[in-house]
Amino acid sequence: MTNPIQLLTGMTVRSACRDGSWTKPTCGLADGFAQANLVVLPKALAFDFLLFCQRNPKPCPLLDVTEPGDPVPHHVAPDADLRTDLPRYRIWRNGELVDEPTDIARYWQDDFVSFVIGCSFTFESAMLRAGLPVRHIELGVNVPMFRTNIACRSAGAFHGPLVVSMRPLTPSDAVRAVQITSRYPSVHGAPVHIGDPSAIGITDISKPDFGDAVPIHASEVPVFWACGVTPQAAIMAAKPPLVITHSPGCMFVTDVRDEELAVG
Repeated sequence: MTNPIQLLTGMTVRSACRDGSWTKPTCGLADGFAQANLVVLPKALAFDFLLFCQRNPKPCPLLDVTEPGDPVPHHVAPDADLRTDLPRYRIWRNGELVDEPTDIARYWQDDFVSFVIGCSFTFESAMLRAGLPVRHIELGVNVPMFRTNIACRSAGAFHGPLVVSMRPLTPSDAVRAVQITSRYPSVHGAPVHIGDPSAIGITDISKPDFGDAVPIHASEVPVFWACGVTPQAAIMAAKPPLVITHSPGCMFVTDVRDEELAVG
């Protein structure tokens, strides 16, 4: 397995995914390069999904959209191949997860349109540079993600709940995290909720719907950001015949620098 110390750029991470030497989550890799979620679906569903993203920009901030049949996201990584350059994918048929392959070449269709969606792993680098703890990186696990009782705005076939990612912080660090992440609206921006998980429909903070549980210390509060796994919840609700996504935490690492996405 490739040593993560060697995975310093978007290109080196993608190459390791392409040759099969990296198949794990990408949090903490390629510091300074923006990471992204992926949704791949037939052209017949592309307008509905584009509208879903436009109506729900917090969980679905678009970084790139490909032409039908083209696996290259020319705007964010012009030498990449979305069929091979993520650690792991998910194959959905009629809303059911049927496979989690490390490449999707055998599933590829000439009418596929790919959506590259901003990921909160991007702003984690800015948090770390500011001296804020990021618990799942400290522990070497995937970020915990939860379905909420907050409904997304529907669009055509797509509807479903907002999914959030959670990072525990002290109240003073949470204030600083709001300030930092607000500068990155293209990768989910500021938190959507701080504090009581039950207020957004999370009944057990120790049992995430996706990713891994992390401890929350007595001095800390859970801080929740909109998450790019939200489209997977919408896919499960819409039940289209075939959709491909990234596996949670196994992101597409772009050539875009984090600071290129910062505002203010």
